Amino acid sequence: MNDNPPRTVAAVEKIDEVAVEMPAPQVSERRPLSVSGWPMLGLALLMAIAGVLMLNQANEAQSSVMVPAGILLLVVAVLLLGGMMAIAPGEARVVQLLGRYLGTVRVDGLRWVIPFTQKRKISTRIRNHETDVAKVNDADGNPIAMAAVVVWQVEDTAKAMFEVDDFVEFVAIQTETAVRHIAGNYPYDSHDDGQLSLRDNADEITGKLSTEIAARVASAGVKVIESRITRLSYAPEIAQAMLRRQQAGAVVAARQQIVEGAVGMVEAALRRLDATDVVDLDDERKAAMVSNLLVVLCGDKDVQPIVNTGSLYQ
Repeated sequence: MNDNPPRTVAAVEKIDEVAVEMPAPQVSERRPLSVSGWPMLGLALLMAIAGVLMLNQANEAQSSVMVPAGILLLVVAVLLLGGMMAIAPGEARVVQLLGRYLGTVRVDGLRWVIPFTQKRKISTRIRNHETDVAKVNDADGNPIAMAAVVVWQVEDTAKAMFEVDDFVEFVAIQTETAVRHIAGNYPYDSHDDGQLSLRDNADEITGKLSTEIAARVASAGVKVIESRITRLSYAPEIAQAMLRRQQAGAVVAARQQIVEGAVGMVEAALRRLDATDVVDLDDERKAAMVSNLLVVLCGDKDVQPIVNTGSLYQ
C-alpha cells in the first residue's frame, strides 16, 4: 500500500500573468525519535564492558551460559553505538530506515536515533549564489548584460533531499531562469511615465525577482532571503549608441530646464519694469529685449555686450 499522497501539479505563484508551476511536494519535514546521545553512549560502554567481563569469566569457569550472554551484550552495545551521530550547528541529519523517510534531526550535539538507519548530512546555513552574466533582450528588444545574487537557505530538508536531484544546482538554474524572465519583461530605460524599468526602478524589480525565485524554488524546500541585481548594462555592441542616446536625452532635458528658467526670468524682468515705470517700452522693443535676454541666458558661451551710448531707439 502506498502511503504517499498522489502527486499533483499546483500553481505556486503568478508573476506578470505568467504562472510558475511546480509539482506539489510528496514529503515534508518532520521530527523522528531522537534522544541525547550521552546516556546511550554510557549505556553502550557499560554493556560492552559487562560483555567482555562475562566472556572472561566464562573462559575461567568454563560456563556455557555466560558466553551467549556476553556475546549478546556486545552485539547490543555495537547496535547502540550504530545509532550515534554528531551534529554541528548549522547542520541537520535526514534519517531514513530502509529507504523510508523517518524525519530530520536539527538539534546539534551528540544524538541517538534508531539503529540500522541512514543518516544523511544537509547544511541549513545561509548561502549565496551569484549568477553568471546573462546576455538577454529587454522588453524593447535591446541586448543587455544582467547578473544577480540570491541569498537563500534550506527551510524544509525533506523537500530539499527528496523532491529534486540536487537542490543546489536546482536553485542555480531556477535563479538564472528568473533573471532572464524578469529582464525580458521590462525595458532597460523607461520611456513612459509610470512604466517600470530595470535601471530606474531597482527596488521594485528586485522585489519581483525575489518573488519569482521564491516561487520557483519553494517545491525544493528553499527559502529566499534576498536577491539583488549585481550587474546591469547594455551589451557591448550597442553600448556606445545607447550612451550617445542617453547623453542626447540629458542635453535635451538640461536645455528644457534652462529655457524654462530663462523665460521665467524674462517675465519677471518685464513685470518689474512695468511696475516701477523705469522705462516705457513698446511691443517691438519688448520683443527685442526678450530676444536679447534669451540669447544671453540660454547661450553656452559668454556674450560680449554692446554699449548703446545714443538714444533708446538707435
